[in-house]
Amino acid sequence: MIKSRISSLRGALRAQGLDGFIQPRNDEFLGESVPDSAARLAWLTGFTGSAGLAIVLAGRAAVFSDGRYTLQLAEQTDGAVWERLHITETPPQDWLKAAAPGARIGYDPWLMSANSVTKYTEAGLAMVPVDNPIDAFWAGRPAPPAAPAVPHKVEFAGETASSKRARIAEAISKDGADAVLLTDPHAAAWLLNLRGADLPHTPLALAFALLRRDSSAVLFIDPAKIPPETQAHLGNSVAIVPRAGMAQTLASLRGKRVRLDPATAPIRFTQMLDDAGAITVSGDDPCVLPRATKNGVEREGARAAHLRDGAAMCRFLAWFDNAAPAGGLTELSAAAALRRFRGEAAEFRAESFSAISGAGEHGAIIHYSADDASNRAISANEVYLIDSGGQYLDGTTDITRTIWTGPGAPPDAVRDRFTRVLAGHIALARARFPEGTTGPLLDALARAPLWEAGLDFDHGTGHGVGSYLSVHEGPVSFHRLARPVPLAPGMILSDEPGYYEAGAYGIRLENLLLVTESPVGAKKRFLEFETLTLAPFDTRLILAPLLDPAAIAWLNAYHARVLETVGPLVDAETRAWLAKACARMEAASV
Repeated sequence: MIKSRISSLRGALRAQGLDGFIQPRNDEFLGESVPDSAARLAWLTGFTGSAGLAIVLAGRAAVFSDGRYTLQLAEQTDGAVWERLHITETPPQDWLKAAAPGARIGYDPWLMSANSVTKYTEAGLAMVPVDNPIDAFWAGRPAPPAAPAVPHKVEFAGETASSKRARIAEAISKDGADAVLLTDPHAAAWLLNLRGADLPHTPLALAFALLRRDSSAVLFIDPAKIPPETQAHLGNSVAIVPRAGMAQTLASLRGKRVRLDPATAPIRFTQMLDDAGAITVSGDDPCVLPRATKNGVEREGARAAHLRDGAAMCRFLAWFDNAAPAGGLTELSAAAALRRFRGEAAEFRAESFSAISGAGEHGAIIHYSADDASNRAISANEVYLIDSGGQYLDGTTDITRTIWTGPGAPPDAVRDRFTRVLAGHIALARARFPEGTTGPLLDALARAPLWEAGLDFDHGTGHGVGSYLSVHEGPVSFHRLARPVPLAPGMILSDEPGYYEAGAYGIRLENLLLVTESPVGAKKRFLEFETLTLAPFDTRLILAPLLDPAAIAWLNAYHARVLETVGPLVDAETRAWLAKACARMEAASV
């Protein structure tokens, strides 16, 4: 089937005089998640990871992704058809330059940013914008999502949409722009206090928006997705225009200075603005930093969501600890049980991503997704990794715990790796740093205990998290290659170092951290982290001699807090289990 699809694509390319075609993972919103109707990369290659792209030439084809998906890429794609490549170690433009120097390469201008296209043109390739040829022969393509856009109440947002529009409009006006084109649906969601259900785990209404310097706005969305309640919420200052009417609306910007982010906007918008006679001004999406910097209401919402989520997680861990040694559990049944525990909260709306439930060797697949074909039993005396999260009206959660299934004792080699990961996790959680510090500068704190043993992990240490929005949110992250964006109070990031032994097990330990102002700092402002996530770590997997006294003190204080805050919210049986799981650890214990 895959071979026939590639054959059809190659025929379409020959008909247009093209030497190749680039198919990214993303849709026209250039985001991490895509609806089924836009999952072209998965349809073409079989690869379902959240990052990557494929390049098809007349005689060669390659599919690229990052270190999170190395094993998944090998499992899901045919090595006889595809060259499977690491996107950082072998950048696509370098591979293409070597494979087809000077070639005419087709691309869908809705699926690539101006910055992305520039990488290929700088490599000497002739980039040709075309209608996506895959759409012409994708039989049985799912229909686009049609869920309504709904208001996100100010009791959760902490600021009215009109106030947000006014302050963002003032900011772009000061920068000399007449308008800003917002191509990331997260920006429209935050700016207009809207949410939706166009994606399974992220409460988005997929839409573009235009904000003018007078704070009036246009939302580019199917009017059928705007019910009367949402229309009333938006008010008269926000016009609703279908996607088919975008060109006409943009034509009204002739001679106006329109801000557009060349890193996140499809290059098609640059072309449309040029056609309209507008003056395109490159600049960051002005909603990104305000959205990442949660206000007081959103911070309290995050704390409430994590307390609620902690109760669900602790109930799951207690249940799992009892059930796993007896057998009968599978990766899918365990993940389903956790979702049921979360679903008992009235504020719960969905998982924040499809749970990564990996037993044994599957835990080493960093973004493993169990399905009916891969689902395996969770056995006694092995490592089980569960990475999951919830979408609540007041916050988004993301937590990973690595558990020993028992009843026997874990091998010391596994305990060594687990403890080094935990030591790195604690080092980052305890960090105190001057204002202006960026995520890449702190990344090494979480890796140092692994580095001491000549070990590492091939993914970022942490990502930003939204407020009842995407579980992966920019612009901040703990990653050596991340943009150097200073951390600021109100930002929420994950702390998730790991270690992966291919074919054997995976370890990842994740909490969410809220950036706060530190009381320490006499001559300049210092910042630190408040840990939001509330669930114990599996102390059976800890080799205490590998933790210094400060790390053990942090762990004991954290577990005491979990017991104190979560204990009253769970049943007596879970509370008894929690008391044992949170028992104080002494430095001399082994």
